[in-house]
Amino acid sequence: MTPQELGILFKKISKYDQTMGLEFKMIGPGEIEYTLEITDKHLSSPETCHGAVLAGMMDCVLGLTVLSHSVTLDKLCSTVEFKTNFITPAKLGDVLIGTAQLDYVGKTLVVCNGTILSKNDGRMVAKGMGTFNLYPLSKKDLAKWS
Repeated sequence: MTPQELGILFKKISKYDQTMGLEFKMIGPGEIEYTLEITDKHLSSPETCHGAVLAGMMDCVLGLTVLSHSVTLDKLCSTVEFKTNFITPAKLGDVLIGTAQLDYVGKTLVVCNGTILSKNDGRMVAKGMGTFNLYPLSKKDLAKWS
């Protein structure tokens, strides 16, 4: 499976992305970009985004970056752990851009780091790091995903 084929399939099945208003574009193996416009449904106070929204976005950014690489190896991935450092608040109307890089790719584990920036003014909103488990693509029935 190519990252582009994964992207088409993932857009159909990712109810979390749809619910939260997250959008992504698949650039290539190990390279994606997520966007999210902060609306009133993301707020924890009158103008500030809830941290759980940013943590969820970070998990998506890190996970799909790893997945876009792992499918080229006929593998899927699952989150082992991740952390998010909140740097500056995301505000109502901010358009957030999330990207990540693969730091380590082993036989069964991948380590990835990510950044979420505000497209509005370029400021860093969050940094994150995650560890992901790789497992054979054959363990999942992808026909159920489509």
